Amino acid sequence: MVSALAITGGRVVTPEGLINGGVLIRDGRIAAVGTFDLPADAERIEARGALIAPGLIDVGVFAIDRPAFVAGGITRAVLMPDGSQPIETVALVQHAAAAGKPKVWVHPLAAATRGLAGAELAEIGLMREGGACGVGVGRAWIADSGVMYRLLNYAGALGLRTVVHAEDGGLAGQAVMTDGETATRLGLAGAPAEAEALAVARDLLLVEATGAPIHFRQVTTARALDLIRDAKRKGLPVSCGITPAHLFLADSAVTGFRTFARLSPPLRDEADRQACLAAVADGTIDLICSGHDPHGPEAKRLPFADAEAGMAGAETLLALSLALVRDGQIGFARLFDLLAGAPARLFDLPGGALSVGEEADLLILDSEAPWRIESDRMAATAGNTPFDGLPVQGRVVRTIKGGLPIL
Repeated sequence: MVSALAITGGRVVTPEGLINGGVLIRDGRIAAVGTFDLPADAERIEARGALIAPGLIDVGVFAIDRPAFVAGGITRAVLMPDGSQPIETVALVQHAAAAGKPKVWVHPLAAATRGLAGAELAEIGLMREGGACGVGVGRAWIADSGVMYRLLNYAGALGLRTVVHAEDGGLAGQAVMTDGETATRLGLAGAPAEAEALAVARDLLLVEATGAPIHFRQVTTARALDLIRDAKRKGLPVSCGITPAHLFLADSAVTGFRTFARLSPPLRDEADRQACLAAVADGTIDLICSGHDPHGPEAKRLPFADAEAGMAGAETLLALSLALVRDGQIGFARLFDLLAGAPARLFDLPGGALSVGEEADLLILDSEAPWRIESDRMAATAGNTPFDGLPVQGRVVRTIKGGLPIL
C-alpha cells in the first residue's frame, strides 16, 4: 500500500461547496483537504483542474457488476436481496460482501422475508451480525400489512433501515407501464400512478406506528412525494431515492415499444417527472441511485409485455446526474450528497464525504468531458440503457478506493 498519496491541483467537492486544492491520503484515510504541505514520501496525482469528489455509494443495485461500478466512480454499492437466490442466510450475506473486493465494497441488504415471499420474516438479526447493512423487501410490495408491521418493528429494534418497493401490487396487477395516453396509444396494459402513493401511504402509517426507519427505493410520482414531504415535516424517519431515468424521461420514451425503457417502477407522465425534479431541488428526495439491473438480449429483445423490467445504470449514473448541476437546479455539494453523502448517512457506511479521518474513497472527474452513451460499448455485463445514443458530459478520470488507485 502507498503510505501517502497526494491529489493536487483540483477543485475539491466538500459539503460546504467547492474549494481549490487537493486531498492528502495517508494509510487509506483522508489526512488533509484543500491546501497542505506536500509530504516528501507522498506519491502525487495531478488533477489538472478536475473535480475531486467522494466515491459514489449506489443504493439498491440488483447485480454485482465491478467493471460498471468502477467506470461510473462507484466505490460502494448497497445490494438488493434479489439474486439467483434471496440473501436470507449469513453465508449469503458474507459471500455477497466479498464479491466486489478489492475494487468495490458491496453492502448487502438482508431479505426481509423467507424467499422474499412476503409471508414469514427471515433471520434478520443473524444477518445483521453477519454484515447486512439494512433490510430489503425485494422487487415486490409486501401486501400483508401485519407482516409489514412486524418487519418494521423487528428491523427498527435492530437499528436497521428497511428498503421497500413502493407499488401496490393489487392495483398494479400485470401492468407493464403507467396508465395514460402512451399506454392507450400503444395498447399496453397500464396501472394508475396512484399505485405508488397507496403503497407509500400504507407504509408511512406503519412507520408512524412503529417509529422504525424506512427507505423507499424509488419514488416517482407527485402524490407519493407529497406524502413523503409531509412525513418528513412530522419528523418521521423516512427517506427516498430516484434514478436519473425517472428524472429525465417520461412515459413517452416507451414509444416504439422500446424495451430498454421498461422499468420498475415504470416511467411516469411529464407532470410527475417535473414533480420529481422539484423534489430533488427542495430536499424531499434524499439520494439518486442507478437502479442497476443489467439484462441481456434474451430478456430485452422481446415483445414489450414479455421483456424484463430494469436497466443498466451504474456507469451512466454520474454523467446523467451532472445535468442537474448544468441546468442550475442544484450545486456540486448537493449533487454529491445525493450520490454519496446521504447514502453513507442513511445506511451507516464509511465514506460519503471528503473529510479528514474518513476512508479515502474518492474520484477525479472531468465534468465537461463529452461522450456518447452506447449500449453495445458499455462496461456493464449488459447494456440495456434507455439512454442509448445520448450525448452526455462528465467522465471519471481516476477512482481511488481505500487510498489505492483502481482506475
